[in-house]
Amino acid sequence: MLSSGTTPDVLVLGEILVELTAREPLRDGAALRLGFSGDALNAAAAAAAAGAHTCLLARVPDDELGDELVARVAGLGIDTSCLIRTRGQHGLYLQHADPSGQREFVYVRRGSAGSGLSATDVPEDLVGRVGAVLSSGIACAISTTTFEAVRVAARAARCFVYDPNWRPRLVGADTAGAHLRALAPHARLVTPAWPREAAALLDTAVPGPAAACAAFRALGAAAVALTQGAGGVLLDDGGQRTEIPAYPAEQIVDQTGAGDVLAGTVAARLALGDGLPDAVRLGAAAAALSLRGHGGTGYLPELAESRRLVAQIGVEVPG
Repeated sequence: MLSSGTTPDVLVLGEILVELTAREPLRDGAALRLGFSGDALNAAAAAAAAGAHTCLLARVPDDELGDELVARVAGLGIDTSCLIRTRGQHGLYLQHADPSGQREFVYVRRGSAGSGLSATDVPEDLVGRVGAVLSSGIACAISTTTFEAVRVAARAARCFVYDPNWRPRLVGADTAGAHLRALAPHARLVTPAWPREAAALLDTAVPGPAAACAAFRALGAAAVALTQGAGGVLLDDGGQRTEIPAYPAEQIVDQTGAGDVLAGTVAARLALGDGLPDAVRLGAAAAALSLRGHGGTGYLPELAESRRLVAQIGVEVPG
């Protein structure tokens, strides 16, 4: 399937979206900028920026806008040879800059070409060879066929990273929790957010972050990186906990895609041989640096920049 004949370090599964963004609230007459985003693209771009040969498995409409989308994917340093060109419509979302990270997007994606990704699209032989496979709860939520594609990939992967990425406008907490329970036993790492997402997906009261990590591991995940916003990340790797600080963001323009950047960076560094704590530190640093960009791929830090930010806090990450 790969035009280069080489096995990628990271394979990301999901849907690429048309992104329409405004620098003001969405209303009649608002000026919109067209771009391309979606959690899968954001994460794949971050993995590529973190040094991994990254391939993106997604269905893309075979039209002029699809041509521009593929060109953008390639421009972000992502291998496009696993993209499947097909008939159908684009999925899209509308948003304006979200410095606080609290806003829900407006989606127009039901029945999109991207939501038609299925288990038969997953090259299991390739999945079994790559260093890490990454997908999210958004991919699972957009259709039953994409969930099955993710499940097939998770079962075949040597290292599966799952970002629950719960979006209430896409899926209820009960269904998102069911997806998590189905995939966690295959996951090297899950990256839920505390406290809202964790409480919703666990469907139970937990007294604090440490208890939440234990509850996620009880579902079968080998490790949990619980993101806590300004509280940093609590990493629980089989009961061994590491507190990773929230790295300082010099400028906060838009928090769109920050969690995707963390997950993509972590998947890349795991695939390239970093230990889990170092991979999560770099992911948290890359996420903080990404806040200076507008949109999901507005700013993607290079690996050296993320390493410098981690070192400022006093931890040297092997180069």
